[in-house]
Amino acid sequence: MARATRGSARIATAASLIDVKNEPAQLSSPPSSPPLTPKIASTRKRKAIKEGDASPRKALATPRNTKRPKKVKEEADVNELPHNLGSLPDLLPKSEEEVPPSAMKAMRAMKSKQSAKTKKEDVVDLVKKAAATDKRSPKKKASYGLTPGQTPYPNYPHPTPEECEEVTRILSKVHGTVTMPKEIPLPSLDVSGCGEVPSVLDALIRTRLSAATSGTNSSRAFAGLVKRFGILQSGVGKGSVDWNAVRKADVKEIFEAIKSGGLADVKSKDIKKILQMVWEENQARRDALKFSSTEAQGEADEVTEDKDKEMQKADEDVVSLDHLHLLSNDDAFAHLTSYPGIGPKTASCVLLFCLQRPSFAVDTHVFRLCKWLNWVPQPGDDRGLAPGAKGTFAGPTRNSTYAHCEVRVPDHLKYPLHQLLIKHGKSCPRCRAITGESSEGWDKGCPIDHLVQRSGGRKGDGASPLKANRKTVTVKTSKARARGRKKVESEDESEAEASGSSDAESSALSDLVSDEEIEASDASASE
Repeated sequence: MARATRGSARIATAASLIDVKNEPAQLSSPPSSPPLTPKIASTRKRKAIKEGDASPRKALATPRNTKRPKKVKEEADVNELPHNLGSLPDLLPKSEEEVPPSAMKAMRAMKSKQSAKTKKEDVVDLVKKAAATDKRSPKKKASYGLTPGQTPYPNYPHPTPEECEEVTRILSKVHGTVTMPKEIPLPSLDVSGCGEVPSVLDALIRTRLSAATSGTNSSRAFAGLVKRFGILQSGVGKGSVDWNAVRKADVKEIFEAIKSGGLADVKSKDIKKILQMVWEENQARRDALKFSSTEAQGEADEVTEDKDKEMQKADEDVVSLDHLHLLSNDDAFAHLTSYPGIGPKTASCVLLFCLQRPSFAVDTHVFRLCKWLNWVPQPGDDRGLAPGAKGTFAGPTRNSTYAHCEVRVPDHLKYPLHQLLIKHGKSCPRCRAITGESSEGWDKGCPIDHLVQRSGGRKGDGASPLKANRKTVTVKTSKARARGRKKVESEDESEAEASGSSDAESSALSDLVSDEEIEASDASASE
């Protein structure tokens, strides 16, 4: 029996490996120590892997190798365009290292300058936009539901020319004959009046001040403007209020000047806006007269001397509306009602007293007497509805009464009839705004008592002084109309009383409520 030695053991192991693998294997140098069992297993493992080099399971056998080439997902490029359109082109180098220091400094300075310029342009644009808002934006939409030359009650045949003549004749006997003056009197700095002054702007502001207050209070308010802002001592506008000084003043300062006249908070804001709008119109007309190829409104009827005066006024910042003399009645009326706080009554007064155009202005006294004279349809009268309309007629409004009577009253009677109705509405014991059967002078009667049908709550117990055989308005209808109209007339009377004036001094209704708003309220109240 042969003795087993270390050399023989190595030879036996090599022989066994040769039997397993049908080809010779190159062995490395013999190790210094005998191989262990795991070593043989490792050799077999390597052999199996080598035999399966072409197998698709190779990736599974070496998972670490597959993870190494795996790339980390890149973040989305902010410059990437949608729908695979690619990226935005790089207009500048990607890094500052690629640009020389001198060029980078110039680029930074240019970028800072462009940014500052953009911000400055944005601010300038905003300022220009704010400053030009009044010029470019359309004026107040103030149609009031009225169409020039058309009555809102085409099916109602009153008043007839004969009825207008009769009332004018009767009241002239009581209050005296009234005729339009041939020349407009010089303006008073103590009495505001209702627009019978030469300056159209004076007439507009004076009439605005007279709304919803007594003549005494409105005159006091106008005197406050004169005292605080003064009058022009020289130049084209000599003797007139310095309206440019009023325009440049704060609203608070205007308020302090007119606060004795009533509704000063609203009126001061309106006056400020009106004067600014008129000043801008003056500047635009001056530019049109000097440079523009487009004619200014009414320029064709303006003589050269008047054009020069108008441009001189604009150069000297004399705020003026005298160019309205060049416009037609309808255009002047539309222009006036485009200003804030100016309604049909105020515009009609300016037309009638200042421009001396035929216009039947309707204030609170005229409105009351027109209703009592049945010159406008009464509530419930189907003739008050528009042609083809259905429903119940809620009753006339002050603005619709103006539009109707403007068409029905003859032009030559508009001035005297307006004046006579106001005088009678203030003085007659039976036709005053606040009166009743217990009022002083009731027994004296009324010269037009046979023509009127009085309605509405009266002084005292609130009962109507109507006779039994006359048409009345039901309590329910009266309350609905009072709610629908926001109690405009009663508010006007209460304002006159609160300001210390008598019932005979109660003045025009405020133009703050439009005819459309009143009619909308009437419709909602009647439902």
